[in-house]
Amino acid sequence: MEVLIPKLPSFKFPSPITTRTSSCVRLGFRRLSSLPISASTVNQTVAEPDIGSPSLGHSTRPHFPILHQEVNGSKLVYIDNAATSQKPTAVIKALQNYYEGYNSNVHRGIHFLSAKATDEYESARKKVATFINASDSREIVFTRNATEAINLVAYSWGLSNLKSGDEIILTVAEHHSAIVPWQLVAQKVGAVLKFVNLNEDEVPDIDKLKEMLSRKTKIVVVHHVSNVLASVLPIRDIAHWAHDVGAKILVDACQSVPHMTVDVQNLDVDFLVASSHKALDSYMVKWTSCLLCLHF
Repeated sequence: MEVLIPKLPSFKFPSPITTRTSSCVRLGFRRLSSLPISASTVNQTVAEPDIGSPSLGHSTRPHFPILHQEVNGSKLVYIDNAATSQKPTAVIKALQNYYEGYNSNVHRGIHFLSAKATDEYESARKKVATFINASDSREIVFTRNATEAINLVAYSWGLSNLKSGDEIILTVAEHHSAIVPWQLVAQKVGAVLKFVNLNEDEVPDIDKLKEMLSRKTKIVVVHHVSNVLASVLPIRDIAHWAHDVGAKILVDACQSVPHMTVDVQNLDVDFLVASSHKALDSYMVKWTSCLLCLHF
């Protein structure tokens, strides 16, 4: 059986010899101090990081009840977060509080429990907007999952705006749930699908993507971080190129929102999809498993 080992990006760190003011660099969850070094101290030994301090994983592990068990005589280690993440005690308690305290229909009742549930629901929407820096909480649309969110864009915006001859650009590295809806829409309206292949580094060829863009391009569908290739695409640049030709951009951020700062205003994307069940359900603990950000 062949195993594909993706080429991960390498990171260069500045030399410890610097005249900058005191700052900190985050490296593998250990804090390394970068202090100003004078000429008289250049030859001194730089202090080693404190390897005895607990890592983020060790410090947060006690908060995940599911990890408090053994499998085949060893402590359970879960690494399939790309599929779904485990839930900390805070999230589990929030769900328990909902079912014990105000389980009721949202937006469909005027009694106390329904009002309380609605308030919490809309509070979650505001938290999501803050989390990804959306300009307004009304940009956040809750759906059942990322597939439904992408289908919502394809069958609402897509069927309303695409016509015969229009082009939809995707990469061959997209999740099938991001490809199939556009295949179906293209068949219905006569649009053309164009796929960006991988380059020699086995990641989507961004230069080719830029070359493909034209006034015929109406939407670009790309991932932010690939769950297979570990590729991280320059979304802000792609959005700029797409907008230059009058196209929209839809970003699959299911793997980026849980692991990195995602600012939809800075990225300037039109649609962004992310899964809360891959992000500990920390910002939508009571509701749906995904979100759709409409950012115009």
